[in-house]
Amino acid sequence: MIALGRGRTRRYSRHSRTAAIAFLMAAALPPQAIAQEAFQFAAIGDTAYSKRGEAEFERMIAAMNKENLAFVIHVGDFQADPRPYERNPDRISLPCVDESMARVLASFGRSAHPFILTPGDNDWADCSLLKAQKIDALEVLGKLRARFFPDGQSLGAKTIGVESQAKDPGFAKFRENLTWQRGGVIFATFHTVGSNDNKGRNPEMDAEQAERETANVAWVKKAFAAARQPAVPGLVLITQANVQFENQWTPTLRERYVRVVAGAELPKETKPTAYDPYLRTLTEEMETFSKPVLFIHGDTHLFRINKPLISAKTGRFFENFTRLEVFGDPESHWLRVTVDRAKQALFVIEPEIIAENKAN
Repeated sequence: MIALGRGRTRRYSRHSRTAAIAFLMAAALPPQAIAQEAFQFAAIGDTAYSKRGEAEFERMIAAMNKENLAFVIHVGDFQADPRPYERNPDRISLPCVDESMARVLASFGRSAHPFILTPGDNDWADCSLLKAQKIDALEVLGKLRARFFPDGQSLGAKTIGVESQAKDPGFAKFRENLTWQRGGVIFATFHTVGSNDNKGRNPEMDAEQAERETANVAWVKKAFAAARQPAVPGLVLITQANVQFENQWTPTLRERYVRVVAGAELPKETKPTAYDPYLRTLTEEMETFSKPVLFIHGDTHLFRINKPLISAKTGRFFENFTRLEVFGDPESHWLRVTVDRAKQALFVIEPEIIAENKAN
């Protein structure tokens, strides 16, 4: 018997049975048919900021392992900022040291699904703020690149193939900028971090940020170029930093945004940030890009879905550009993203709340 809707069943003939089997075989074989199938992935970030958070992260991994997911994306900040550690060393594991990296890498390896990371500022840039032990943040970045970004593949118990910007001439060190495809959709990570993208701390850090900015802009443009191919239905960009879309808004829009907080006032003028070049690149590309774009980030720990990018030509929000900010500590939950070509928006987003991690 074959199931219909609402619990009804129907008996079918040998001819119908043969036709059904033929259909299933046909659906399983052609790559173009597979490319049309809907699939799901998970998005997480800003995790394990405390020993309690580490336990919650393990429950989150276990919950995702039970699901049929194509892969899991972590948008960075996989450990605590050094400053909270200094205040509560009994409640927080020592960040930035080799032992911490090994513990985190092992936890990622417990994902049954392919696991893909883009780094956050807690993971390396802020490590110079640690007082308990002298840490060279750029040395930590080198270790992070070597350990968390194996050549040509993801992390996780099961892996998928990925391509790295390190293969592009002039960008050999940027192995963390990755791209892959699923269902024809282009996915690309690019490495921005909170704390103003590591700019403004000292000349050495400024040089690091400038070089990484050049690589990121080139990588984002390459992702858009790939997504412009006719067979590609859309693009997913993944990064850690909240790139501060609101700084590009008109004064009227910013005022509307701020006045929901009683007593809050707009600054007289917006100040430049290290994220401005990324916003310019996104805006320039989107002016001539008509397919759906999903922009996933973390950093500010506010789960939200909105349309934050403004067109320089129309002064209106791009309707086909969607920002998704993941849950962040102290919330240890995940987001299910369904990619379905039958949907006009292409992406369907559902928060998945883990009962054992609930605060209420």
